[in-house]
Amino acid sequence: MKQLILVRHAKSDWPEETEDFDRPLADKGLKEAERMSAFMKNSNVAIDYFVSSPALRALTTCEVFNRTYQLSISTDEKLYHPSESNFESVIYDLDDQVQSVAFFSHNNGISNFANSISEDIFHFPTCGVAGFEVDCESWSEFAGANKRLLFFYEPGKI
Repeated sequence: MKQLILVRHAKSDWPEETEDFDRPLADKGLKEAERMSAFMKNSNVAIDYFVSSPALRALTTCEVFNRTYQLSISTDEKLYHPSESNFESVIYDLDDQVQSVAFFSHNNGISNFANSISEDIFHFPTCGVAGFEVDCESWSEFAGANKRLLFFYEPGKI
């Protein structure tokens, strides 16, 4: 049994003359990420590994979570402006030693992917987190595996 956790980046800012890729987190976003990561850790949500979009707002969200979890972080370009197949490609690249992974990415891709693997329909707010149980022993079995939504957390509701 594997666990896939999807995290939309926290609330970002968009200073003048800043490219989309380089948008930083807003102060509210930093607080959201700190609160959400502490909530997840206190709720005993186990995570083995983080993979983030390299875009500043997603990577900073991941780094804030990592202050709580203290894990290895990698980045993958496929999680920036992702399609559903981009997420699957990153999943298939995971080492099978990883039991629980968190992906830090962006809307609309993260909402579309979550809705493609779940009967629960939802839209990710900033710093929203969805956790799925994936009934497989190897990440290579992801496509055909049964998936079940375990939790969906929104920063305004924790």
